[in-house]
Amino acid sequence: MIKIKIKEFFKRHKAPVGLRTLKTAAAVIIAMTVVNAYGATASRLTFAMLGAMTAMEPTFRESVESCLTQIIGMLFGALAGVLLMALPVEPVAVAGISIVLVITTYNLMHIRFSPTLPCLFIVTLCTTPDIQPISYAVGRFWDTAIGLGVGMAINTLIFPYDNRRIIRRIIRSLDKELILFVENLFDGDDILPDTEKMLKMTGDMAHHLSIFSNQWLLLHLRKRRREYDSFVICAEKARLLIAHMEVLCRMGIPGRLDEENRSRLEFCGANIKDNRTIDTANDTDIITNYHVSQLLTLRQELLETLRKRGRQPQDTN
Repeated sequence: MIKIKIKEFFKRHKAPVGLRTLKTAAAVIIAMTVVNAYGATASRLTFAMLGAMTAMEPTFRESVESCLTQIIGMLFGALAGVLLMALPVEPVAVAGISIVLVITTYNLMHIRFSPTLPCLFIVTLCTTPDIQPISYAVGRFWDTAIGLGVGMAINTLIFPYDNRRIIRRIIRSLDKELILFVENLFDGDDILPDTEKMLKMTGDMAHHLSIFSNQWLLLHLRKRRREYDSFVICAEKARLLIAHMEVLCRMGIPGRLDEENRSRLEFCGANIKDNRTIDTANDTDIITNYHVSQLLTLRQELLETLRKRGRQPQDTN
């Protein structure tokens, strides 16, 4: 109950300091406290802090990828630093060569995370006199691993990012835009409505679905999977909705509505100003009513799919 109230407070009041910012600060403090327990130095605390901050990605999958990337980067940096230290050149030159090697490797492997941590490790290793390379490498790897572990645990278990409300809000907005579209289409003038806004909404929905799919938790995997599948169905129906809307727009002046579609639209709350009646249906009327019927059916299916998750109060036809 307390957890829900805290999340609701941040959502309603739009606090300038976000939850992830507070989680990052907490992860850094805890990681530094753990490292401090076995003899803190500026270097140890720095690597623990960087590890904790690295794990604070928006989604679980991104956090895992970030941690793995930093672990591999640290191993690569340690190996490169220890080997290149054996070269008969100045330590500063070794640091420069190692940094070029690390950044080039990151670019060739298309690693999207910053190579700052392994580069920092190499520079410290190469420019600190009387350092023991192997023991230093093991120690800094351990410090970084503590930071990564603490950050990963806090980011995963404490207030994990949840964008389900955003997805539902987009779907409800799509429904409202659909009604406005139909009203503008059958308002009696020759100005056709624009589907650009709805296209942007479907793009936003795809983006948030991607985030949601990456934010699975081991304890709720099955439940999240079912919910994700229902959102995917909604996104597909939204794309079909827009496809039918684009066909209606390409027709130019739409045909006349039949009584069934007119009744269904009025039941949905649409204000239809086009009072043309059908005596003998022509091809334009038939095509128009087919796509309008498909729009209304898809809308009903979309809202019913969303309602099954227990969060959609609107009625459908």
